[in-house]
Amino acid sequence: MTTDYLKKILTARVYDVAIESPLEFASSLSERTGNRIYYKREDMQSVFSFKLRGAYNKMANLTPAQLKRGVICASAGNHAQGVALSASRLGCKALIVMPTTTPQVKIDAVRARGGDVVLHGESYSDAYAHALTLEKKQKLTFVHPFDDPDVIAGQGTIAMEILHQHSGPIHAIFVAIGGGGLIAGIAAYVKAVRPEIKVIGVQTTDSDAMAQSLAAGRRITLPDVGLFSDGTAVKLVGEETFRLAKMYVDDIIVVDTDAVCAAIKDVFQDTRSILEPAGALSIAGAKAYIERERLAKRPLKNETLVTIACGANMNFDRLRLVAERAEVGEAREAVFAVTIPEQRGSFRRFCELIGARSVTEFNYRISGEAEAHVFVGLQIANREEPGKIAKAFEKQGYRTLDLTHDELAKMHIRHLVGGKSPLAQDEMLYRFEFPERPGALLRFLDSMAPNWNISLFHYRNQGADVGRILVGLQVPKKEMKAFRASLASLGYRYWDENDNPAYKLFL
Repeated sequence: MTTDYLKKILTARVYDVAIESPLEFASSLSERTGNRIYYKREDMQSVFSFKLRGAYNKMANLTPAQLKRGVICASAGNHAQGVALSASRLGCKALIVMPTTTPQVKIDAVRARGGDVVLHGESYSDAYAHALTLEKKQKLTFVHPFDDPDVIAGQGTIAMEILHQHSGPIHAIFVAIGGGGLIAGIAAYVKAVRPEIKVIGVQTTDSDAMAQSLAAGRRITLPDVGLFSDGTAVKLVGEETFRLAKMYVDDIIVVDTDAVCAAIKDVFQDTRSILEPAGALSIAGAKAYIERERLAKRPLKNETLVTIACGANMNFDRLRLVAERAEVGEAREAVFAVTIPEQRGSFRRFCELIGARSVTEFNYRISGEAEAHVFVGLQIANREEPGKIAKAFEKQGYRTLDLTHDELAKMHIRHLVGGKSPLAQDEMLYRFEFPERPGALLRFLDSMAPNWNISLFHYRNQGADVGRILVGLQVPKKEMKAFRASLASLGYRYWDENDNPAYKLFL
């Protein structure tokens, strides 16, 4: 099968629409990490992502009769643009089914390239199911975003270019994984031509279907996926892409939202370009891999690492969240809850203990006669510093809680420090995520029974595809069964935060 894919990649028809994207040296990131890191700039394609390669190769291999009937696809955005552009070039109609959560910038881009857009469902899986129905009803040809040999071969031309552009030693190539089409094509080519090069996939902690599937030895369907990296938010990887990943992928690195935000900033500092979250995933993975090897006493030094900067269809408003979280992701900010004596001068003494270190955030509200709780963000130089700072505070008699990796603290508490209320008895605290679209907040509120008192509510529109709510509820004991059923039927991801120490300290 390797020979078949090698031939398919070498003969793929992609350059009618795609460019041979540059392989750029990341000078700033390379200097910081002590290795030679390169960006394969697929964000510079005309549709700002690699997806047009596979889409066009698939459609260029269709029969005239198939093209005449028209094509259909399901996509969160980037594949859709590739199909729309390819259809325009090949002179056929294209029907694109997209989730209602798709960023407007991607919807507008598809329509600008002549694609007919149908919005359906809240995830790629919902859109995919609807597209299959329309395919049969309208007798269209389905162009799969990843689980198709021609699509995989089209994406594999990226590996062909990398090995042509860099003939010297390469330690590893890092590739973002959603459904697996990109890494399947790249791995199939690399292992046929340069098998000594590692091919390492990268996924987010809340959309790691391929990582879980490879660990289990079979395809795993995730019950839900995180929406921050919408380009890789896939619940079930492809059958063919899973087969190829099992054969050729050497490792998978899983990273969180903070790490992706930091990677977006890294690429901006090197190139002055802004990648979308999925586009920066490989860069976050390369950094995490370097850190993992260092901790395992296998430090990488002067190795060549290639990352695929695979997309730049970023909703501009989302940059608010990226900027806020990048410092934590890059280990430049640590967040703490510190308990100090509620007495005159203690606040000043605590500030003196911080010293010349830059303060990124400071929240304080009087809350009791004996103790006060301070929420403080501090600039740090490396990942080891938060532990050292916490120990220094403890040594001076200040009880300290490191909240640097606490999602509740970073997303909500830092905006809510205000003390406890005697009226909030029997309060239950939950954190929710939901697809950000008009009416979503009202739908959430409508799901709450009118006799369930809302004792706390925090929501910030951060320009992302996912909205986040923190809600405190007072539910009569006799209605707890109905409350549990409501949580299950709501269809949103949620977390029980009642035992979170940050909640107990500040709210």
